[in-house]
Amino acid sequence: MMQTLPNTKTITRDILPNGLRVLIYETPHTHSVVISGSVEAGSLFESPAKSGMVSMLASSLMRGTHKYDFNALHNTLEDMGANLGMSSGVHKIGFHGKALAEDLPVLLELLSEALRHPTFPTEEIERLRGERLTWLNYRQQDTGWLAARSIREGLYPDLHPYHYANTGTLDTIPTISIDDIRDYHATHFGAQDMVLVIVGSVDSAQALATVRQYFADWDNPHQPIPPELPALISQQPHYDRMKVAGKSQADLIMATLGPSRYAPDYHAAVVANGVLGQFGMMGRIGEVVREREGMAYHVSSRVDGGYGPGAWRIVAGVHPDNVDKTIALCRAELARLVNEPVTADELRDFQSYTTGRLPLQLETNEGIANSIHTMEGYGYGLDYLMNYREMIDVITADDALKAAQAYINPDNLVIAVAGA
Repeated sequence: MMQTLPNTKTITRDILPNGLRVLIYETPHTHSVVISGSVEAGSLFESPAKSGMVSMLASSLMRGTHKYDFNALHNTLEDMGANLGMSSGVHKIGFHGKALAEDLPVLLELLSEALRHPTFPTEEIERLRGERLTWLNYRQQDTGWLAARSIREGLYPDLHPYHYANTGTLDTIPTISIDDIRDYHATHFGAQDMVLVIVGSVDSAQALATVRQYFADWDNPHQPIPPELPALISQQPHYDRMKVAGKSQADLIMATLGPSRYAPDYHAAVVANGVLGQFGMMGRIGEVVREREGMAYHVSSRVDGGYGPGAWRIVAGVHPDNVDKTIALCRAELARLVNEPVTADELRDFQSYTTGRLPLQLETNEGIANSIHTMEGYGYGLDYLMNYREMIDVITADDALKAAQAYINPDNLVIAVAGA
């Protein structure tokens, strides 16, 4: 089965002279095609005073271009039964689309229009601004969102890009002008280090020729190199409990700074976390906190690392009376994780689980495209999926222990509780 996974021999990869990286994988047994990728223009570049500008820009890309107004753009997609959307993050502007394979040229033309020639119509931008402010007002009552914001602000200092939500705030969104958005697009959007993945019932040579037709002449001499992330100082213990009127439960997050995807112990940390709060009934903390003690409606853990160091966090939904007990139980499990190796059975079970589900993640064109984008984006190499089982299986209990010890101090956590 592993021989059927996308790899160097089956993925066509080409870098255009303008720096655009194109990766194509043929799935002739399907009738559709998926495009997925990213542009190096995330909110990493924006100032805190303009927080949310890049997110607003990304949401504006599909609201009108030089060739298509809003209605023409979306009617064209609807007539094909296709979709095309944009997303934003700290490091990248992402895009994703799907159509019948025969409509790939039209889908790529619309992507080119949206990325290269958006018009940012005033009426659409103001409508988007109103929608964003409404959404942000609603989020002030969202306990999970409030807890996550507190964790982010506790882990990362004020001037770090990860300190801020890229969706902006009620204070910053009104200050963002259309000229701000247009200027940012003009200076930050370009093909250098853009990634475009195409997966579906296509001919690689023809698909690559179509990409060149719409993107080969896209050069932006102003496109900046992404700045380095600021160095992180040692975190300090922090506890934030927020009362939210009208709530009957509380959202709890306990976090510490974890690895980035580039860290050599990232995959060992993933294994340790799988035992802590993922495998089976959400690992050890699920067994202890939810099943044995009945302290939480849900509880799990995850490692959020991406292009920079993310949070290693435990997330739980609890009755307000159970908050302190849940925190104590989770601390005890974190202490166990950093003081003794996981058992041979736990290690083997999670390794089998995480490698066994890999083919399931690749059953669709979307899953394949996302995986190829990850491999390219993080520089893993196109044989990453082929080598994944071996890479996970060689991780030892001692490797997992060292990874946990490198990032977790049970007495030095950022904790946020929002709710009743």
